[in-house]
Amino acid sequence: MKYFKLIYLSVFCGLISVLSFFNIIFSYYLNLYLNLNTYVHTFFVSLFLMLVFYYAKSNNEKKITIYEKIITILFGYFFLPLIISIPFYFSVYNLTFINAYFEAISGFTSTGFTIFENIKHIDQSLILWRSLSQWIGGLYFLFSIILLIDIFDNSFKKSLTNFISFNKAETLKQSFKIFLLYSIISLSIFVILNLLNIRAFNSLNLAMTVISSGGFLPTNSLSNILLNNTQIIIFSLLMLTTFFSIFLSYNLIFIKNRNLNFFNEDIHLLLYFLFLLTIFFVFFNSDYNSVNLFLSLTSSVSNIGISLNNDSKNLTFIFLIIVIIGGSFFSTSSGIRFLKIYSLFKYSINEILSYSRPKNIYINKHLFSKEYFEKNEIYKYFLSIIIFVVSLIFLSSLLTISGINFESSFKLSILTLTNTVNSNTYGLSEFNFHDLHFFTKYYLILFMIIGRVELLTILIICKKFLFKN
Repeated sequence: MKYFKLIYLSVFCGLISVLSFFNIIFSYYLNLYLNLNTYVHTFFVSLFLMLVFYYAKSNNEKKITIYEKIITILFGYFFLPLIISIPFYFSVYNLTFINAYFEAISGFTSTGFTIFENIKHIDQSLILWRSLSQWIGGLYFLFSIILLIDIFDNSFKKSLTNFISFNKAETLKQSFKIFLLYSIISLSIFVILNLLNIRAFNSLNLAMTVISSGGFLPTNSLSNILLNNTQIIIFSLLMLTTFFSIFLSYNLIFIKNRNLNFFNEDIHLLLYFLFLLTIFFVFFNSDYNSVNLFLSLTSSVSNIGISLNNDSKNLTFIFLIIVIIGGSFFSTSSGIRFLKIYSLFKYSINEILSYSRPKNIYINKHLFSKEYFEKNEIYKYFLSIIIFVVSLIFLSSLLTISGINFESSFKLSILTLTNTVNSNTYGLSEFNFHDLHFFTKYYLILFMIIGRVELLTILIICKKFLFKN
């Protein structure tokens, strides 16, 4: 385990050093010297830790268990934000440790909660660092999925590869593929936003927010950046890149012998999105601005959460339900995941019908797949919903005890567990994180991490005790 853990941490410490070096160059280029020393410190700390972790590794390469991988990934979610918090803590804004760590965790988990009340007062280099924390956090999440691929259901595995199990070589291959796709898609979003005549600095920050399914903005309001309907519509479509699988474009271009298993989840997600789009524009188009409504919809299905300053309070509950459902398994979005809920619903209906019409045969498989889902998978889907509900009730109770009113506590709990930023869409745009009690911030930090890794940890741990197969 020591070899795996140290190499994994070494890689991401190295990436943080690269990003901090990029921030140093950016600060020098634009003469932003206010927080320059903080990025220099971060560069040397992360570089030092990268070398320490790499050279401290053991030569013992025995097979690592899935539980050891889980511990490593969880440790990374707590440890790496400590390095990312250095520029926040040593900045000129006199942040306390808990506020700096809260901001770093919020970025690394791609949640987007912020303790800064006015983004206009923040140095541009620190705004960029916030966005970079999201970018590396989204990449960390995708790498975590690859490392734990063997414990997931066959239907998810086959949407990525035909390999039954991942050896070291296949893990490295898929990880490199993710890094390449993640970087190319980020660059593509940046270029498209620039072509829309959006300022390059804003385009860069928004690109990292979109690809990571994060919520940090370079300004106080998205309406200060998107100034016309064309920009809003195209930006809304770009947010769907985190709704569908990150491998979708790769599979469409490079897979020669196309198997529907590779597109199974994406086809279901497309039908789900078109259904939502039809419902919204048939029933709500006359009461709300259609372009703003489209942006709120795409932002919610992709678990990003950012919105324009539009009044959609009557739709808050619907948007929260969409956020809970989530998007693709192989994306940076969160939530329970649509395909899991769909599978559970279809299986339940078939079970009910089988008792009412015992002579009929009901097939438990997805529409565009030859693979049947087994009871073992259904049990895990049901357990994931139970865990989400229990976590939601527990966090809501903690926030209510902390002095937050029940409605805000309930909404904030949903957004925390689904790693979605608070915005006007959910009636929480004015929520003040800076003045929260430090215990409340610790609650939110813990559940932001649980929301990010819940399906990667709790279900596996439960499986160890509840599922003997």
